[in-house]
Amino acid sequence: MMIEALRTFVAVAETGHFQAAAGDLGISQQAVSKRIAGLEKHLGVSLLVRAPRGSRLSLDGRFFLPHARKVLAAVEQAEQAMRPGHRPLRVDVLNQRIAPAQAVYGFYRARPGTALDTVTLDDRNADQAVQEVLNGTVDASFRALPADRIPAGLDAERLLDAPLELLVGPGHPLADATRVRPADLAGHRIWIPGIRPGTEWEAFYRALSETFGLSIDALGPHFGDEALMDSLAASSSLATLITAGDRYLWPQSHDLRRIPLRDPTPVYPHLLLSRAGDRHPVLTALRDHLRTSRPRPVGETWVPSWAGEGAGACRPACAGVSRSLRFSCRDPCPNVVPERCAGGARRKRRRNPPVDTSIPPASNGDRRPIHRVRRS
Repeated sequence: MMIEALRTFVAVAETGHFQAAAGDLGISQQAVSKRIAGLEKHLGVSLLVRAPRGSRLSLDGRFFLPHARKVLAAVEQAEQAMRPGHRPLRVDVLNQRIAPAQAVYGFYRARPGTALDTVTLDDRNADQAVQEVLNGTVDASFRALPADRIPAGLDAERLLDAPLELLVGPGHPLADATRVRPADLAGHRIWIPGIRPGTEWEAFYRALSETFGLSIDALGPHFGDEALMDSLAASSSLATLITAGDRYLWPQSHDLRRIPLRDPTPVYPHLLLSRAGDRHPVLTALRDHLRTSRPRPVGETWVPSWAGEGAGACRPACAGVSRSLRFSCRDPCPNVVPERCAGGARRKRRRNPPVDTSIPPASNGDRRPIHRVRRS
């Protein structure tokens, strides 16, 4: 059924004249007659009774008129929704608890009522998320990608650097620290369950472990964030890494500690990906908000080399690295740890004397596989 035929029928019903309806619609009277005739043929009934002084609705026409108006109203709403700024902006935040989701939430709080919809493509890797943006499934996505994996047709801007923090229970040796250097985490068990091969966060944590000689345990089942918090609270050796913008909740009795990493501060480099030339006003407003409100990490920062080196970035200092998901690091490289970098220059120092930093067996019920790093 042609929408224009419905629109013409309603116009004739409201004016009572074919000529008046033609004037309102900007078409000829002959075109009005053809549309009405086609509509009546399609429905198999007469909608109008023609008279010398105009037209009036037939019994079938009176019954049909409110339905025709509802269809036209729905079409108008659909067209209105597709106009720039009227359709909600769909943003992939990967996970509702991590920094991008909280940043978008902050944007919404600053602009209540904004047409915005957050989704989580957490079952997609970065390349698949890129395709979702290109295909129009979502308007934007927060991802960490090297420049050579950003295809033509996408705009990418690094708008959110999320500083890493250590999360431990009250019995952990570092629980009372006010800040920790990444290099000081060598020898401690860092458990980040649920890292999937081929994801951008796997690439990030691999680069982190290579640079600072860390043993990151990605093995074992992931029963959710609450189970991870329970394990941290009960363990004197277990730790995990989160970012400063993440929002996790746990019982007060857990007494978990969030400890900033400094000298340097590793940051997770979130890019905001969107289709090139997308002028959705909410997308423009979101970019402007992130540029002005994003937190600035304190002091020197570190990002993976594939994320681009900004001021104060450090280059990886570890070359002898296993390519397994467990991020093991082999001799003699673990004896070299990064220090402060000036203008991207790399400095090294040797740990002296060598110490045995083998990780003790898991305690307090922790039964996850542990990778041991032994320094010589």
